[in-house]
Amino acid sequence: MWLRYARAMQVLALYDIHGNLDALEAVLADPCVSRADAIVVGGDIVPGAFASECLSLLRGLEVPVHWVRGNGEREVADAAARGIDPNQVSPDASAELTAARTAAALEAGVAAWLGTLPTTLELDGVLYCHASPRRDDEMLTRISSAERWAEALGDVEQALVVAGHTHQQDDRLAGGVRFVNAGSVGLPYEGDPAARWAWISGGTPELRRTDYDGAAAGRRMLAAGWPDRRSIDGGLIDPVDPMLVTRLFEGID
Repeated sequence: MWLRYARAMQVLALYDIHGNLDALEAVLADPCVSRADAIVVGGDIVPGAFASECLSLLRGLEVPVHWVRGNGEREVADAAARGIDPNQVSPDASAELTAARTAAALEAGVAAWLGTLPTTLELDGVLYCHASPRRDDEMLTRISSAERWAEALGDVEQALVVAGHTHQQDDRLAGGVRFVNAGSVGLPYEGDPAARWAWISGGTPELRRTDYDGAAAGRRMLAAGWPDRRSIDGGLIDPVDPMLVTRLFEGID
């Protein structure tokens, strides 16, 4: 007698793409992607220089794509709703400027749709969120205290949480919950520009990376007029020390 077993669900988790089309294409070219049962886009596909192209690519895939709202989607949707003219935003107001630039570049209705995405998603027993289960902009870093981790995950019932937001991969146990930061596809702060992502097989995560010419991607985004040179330089063209970014983020909350 033959017994049939269900194959473990294979999930590709993509976070913090930030309109980096070259990085997204490089990750999607990985052979394992053809085996994915689902893709989770965990927030901050926007803002970015080629955000519209990244959205079109992902929305055109045959594999089911599940979306989670990050602070980037929220900010872009807000900029669109308020009708902010990017030409009227100070270059020093980087977050507002990049949100307005992206909102203006998207097709009608797309920015509003981004604002309606859920902040959390449960798939195959795994909880996906952008920054933490309770906020889309909470900074949980590699050096956050055990108390902060326990507070952020205190109400979680799932055994595994997958998130992003800090653009740095991480894998830890906090109060009985395994928390995995998938890292950033398009703008990693890891000391090199390789795209970071996660593969979840049957509820078991594996952190992965894809090498590509990230410096060239960064230069292409700047050549397209993207105003956030500091982030592009620090993540892709001349990567900064990851711990400098970690310490910076730890001071924000």
